[in-house]
Amino acid sequence: MADATTSRPSETGTAELISTLKSDRLWLLRQIDAGRWPQWRLDLAALERELGQLLDQLSDADSSADA
Repeated sequence: MADATTSRPSETGTAELISTLKSDRLWLLRQIDAGRWPQWRLDLAALERELGQLLDQLSDADSSADA
């Protein structure tokens, strides 16, 4: 039987993933604002918004867990 530390991702790994996703979101937003991929602009903007919402939810959940 696995203990709790091996059955869920480490907090450090999760924090690194969130940081990477935030950086990727910022990069995507800058690319959209610069006019790249005009044929995909609406889809990419929707993806960027969804990623932002996901990151906000993760941040809220993390804040609740710390309290």
